[in-house]
Amino acid sequence: MEQPSTWEFILYGAAALLIIFWFRPGIKASLERSREAQADWPAFLVPVVLVVAFVVFLVAMT
Repeated sequence: MEQPSTWEFILYGAAALLIIFWFRPGIKASLERSREAQADWPAFLVPVVLVVAFVVFLVAMT
């Protein structure tokens, strides 16, 4: 695969900036809601621990 040319890099950068500016109001509102929300770490940690334990179990079984 060949290296992208300069105009392609410029086009990708412009598209990235357009996407960031387009989604900025939603991102700002989401960050504001997350600051006000109550933290619920067990709801995050329990599934992560279960997935890690399951992967370890699968690796141990092979």
